[in-house]
Amino acid sequence: MQISRRTALKLLAASAPMIGSGGILRAAAAPPGPAIPPGPFVGTHESLAAYRCPEWYRDAKFGFWAHWGPQSAAEYGDWYARRMYVQGEPQYQHHIEHYGHPSQSGFKDVIATWKADQFDPDWLLGVYKRAGAKFFVSMGVHHDGFDLWNSKYQPRWNAVANGPRKDIVGMFRQAADRHGLRFGISEHLSNSYSWFGPAHGSDQHGPLAGVPYDGADPRYADLYHDYSMMPADFIAKVVHGPTLGGMAMSRSGPDAWRDNYFQRIMDVVTQYEPDLLYTDGGIPFGDYGLAIVAHHYNTSSRRHGGKVEAVYTSKARSESAAGLCLLDVERGLVESIWPRPWQSETCIGNWHYDTRAKYKTPKRVIDTLVDIVSRNGTFLLNVPLPNSGRPDPAELRIVEEITAWMAVNSEGIYSTRPWKIFGDGPGARLRPAPGQRFNESNRMDFTAQEVRFTTKGGTLYAFFMGWPQKEIVVEPLRTSSPYVVGRIERVALLGHGIPLEWKHDERGLAVQLPPERPCDHGYALKIEGLKTA
Repeated sequence: MQISRRTALKLLAASAPMIGSGGILRAAAAPPGPAIPPGPFVGTHESLAAYRCPEWYRDAKFGFWAHWGPQSAAEYGDWYARRMYVQGEPQYQHHIEHYGHPSQSGFKDVIATWKADQFDPDWLLGVYKRAGAKFFVSMGVHHDGFDLWNSKYQPRWNAVANGPRKDIVGMFRQAADRHGLRFGISEHLSNSYSWFGPAHGSDQHGPLAGVPYDGADPRYADLYHDYSMMPADFIAKVVHGPTLGGMAMSRSGPDAWRDNYFQRIMDVVTQYEPDLLYTDGGIPFGDYGLAIVAHHYNTSSRRHGGKVEAVYTSKARSESAAGLCLLDVERGLVESIWPRPWQSETCIGNWHYDTRAKYKTPKRVIDTLVDIVSRNGTFLLNVPLPNSGRPDPAELRIVEEITAWMAVNSEGIYSTRPWKIFGDGPGARLRPAPGQRFNESNRMDFTAQEVRFTTKGGTLYAFFMGWPQKEIVVEPLRTSSPYVVGRIERVALLGHGIPLEWKHDERGLAVQLPPERPCDHGYALKIEGLKTA
């Protein structure tokens, strides 16, 4: 169901009886469908349209993510638990060489090798907090179906019962609380039923052709799923379908699977009360997913005395436009300033740790952060953790450079709002197509030609993303621009305490730069006097 903004506002007005004295939300009548504890929201589009993004998230702008789980044990890249069953994939060959043939040694055996023997969440979140994080997100469960908490509804395949034998989500939750960080959980579970199809197959050629992989063994159906009652055409598509896309990511399966999904995500929300819940796609499974979103918001309302401080992210633009939740754009950008707060996440390498990975440069990460914030977004960065749970030295060097940059420039990031335009330059004019994800590969490192704007109160920040020799000219601030209202009174360079020489005319704002840079990457002018709204 897709509704317009006007309709959403009418629905919000209709929900007014839910608001009690002092702005405290009252419980709404439960609709038919999956049962959740009572609260101000119920699992319908109409009820969820009353949701509003909390100010903490609008102010935070930057967080870190541990996209970490048993697939990281092999340290050989993304979707290991699926690709290891696809003959010809690099992960398949790696598995043969390090674990054995998947008819005998499958993903269940990889899980046992995930040790997390250097996992220190207090130290790690301290590192991320110093780097500027305002929130932290833990993986809850990936497509591999292994729950990273003490899961009531996945009792054998969870991180307390198997693998590291630690409550990963719980330990991250406690560390986030100790460091004063907001806490999030990501769930990628809804695709798992079809995603694990190749585990039910076999080699197509070679000496073990036709010998079933361990996913077909009914003893492990609680991990790889039970296909015994599924129609032949479904099995043919998911077992021998494409390695990526198509049926590999479809949200399909029997009713029992949807019930299990609902129970598990309800369980993790109830136990750990996250401030943010990320789903890998749109809100899944109709009424089941809507009920989870409502429960997430209601849990936050109870935790915060009637105030909903929770965020739910969806990759479906229609759900964000209807006001049900926030938009998430994986590894990409919206085409301009998005009217609602939104989120983008990327990784310095691959999502899961990979010994072959080439990492992004600190400059690329900082360019991305500034670009996203200028468009009313929040940036979530994954530093992939290896088997041990401790970032490698190259990863820590990247985090250290982010730390140094934030120490100079965070004033122009935190608690800011977008200006009238997000920026200018060759990169700004390369607009991604509406709805396009994974568009970060199209971008190049920014130069001094790129400028991005943020505002805070009556202050305008102009980030220029390269260092010219003597002068920076911010052309969008030319005196004839329709966006320029008022008169510039003061100009400063963040991290540089000496007054600057500057001139504001038809060329724009021309600033004479000091001989030494205040930091190594993007640079921020602090401009006062113009009307920013």
